[in-house]
Amino acid sequence: MCGRYTFIAPAPTAEQRFDATFAEPAPTTYNAAPSQRLPIITNAAPGQIQLLNWGLVPSWSKDPAAGPKPINARAETLAEKPSFRQLLGRKRCLVLADSFFEWQATPGGKVPHRILLRNEQPFAFAGLWDEWVDRGTGELHPTFTIITTEPNELMANIHNRMPVILPTRAAEQAWLDDGLGLKAHQELLVPYDAAAMQEYVISKRVNSPANNDPEVLAAA
Repeated sequence: MCGRYTFIAPAPTAEQRFDATFAEPAPTTYNAAPSQRLPIITNAAPGQIQLLNWGLVPSWSKDPAAGPKPINARAETLAEKPSFRQLLGRKRCLVLADSFFEWQATPGGKVPHRILLRNEQPFAFAGLWDEWVDRGTGELHPTFTIITTEPNELMANIHNRMPVILPTRAAEQAWLDDGLGLKAHQELLVPYDAAAMQEYVISKRVNSPANNDPEVLAAA
């Protein structure tokens, strides 16, 4: 799964990298966690970086407070689940990040790792989004989930899943392209090249979302 990540790129860097502008100021996050409002780009507004809550609430949900809010969706089964299949066709997004965290099970306990690209540049996870409408107030509640896939060689030593990182700008644009069919979109959901990634062990400060500062990224 992917349950924590970072997005620390300055706004001008992010806007240039993704050819989009922030709809509102986005906080720097060293320890992004579920339920937080985080920067994404939707297929409906590809020139805008919006802040949406992490944890998908489907539009058809009767009671978001009681229902599940999945933070991840498995690439292999998207087309088999009616709710995800519909979003795969209509509501895809880029989830902006520059590293993510995963916990490796060891005899001595779970060890957190930070995983990032070798060039340390920002990238985008493939995601899905939706909007739930509060019928009492008319207020929109947009949310998102991150798609995961099988691990590459680097990640296999740490965990049995990894988030889908779109490998190129062309792939990011293709993911947002409504003109492509389900098959073409699903073909983008593959493990990232392990040779282009790096990882290192960090301290257990990352375990608490309350710790959201540069020290979280320090090597253990």
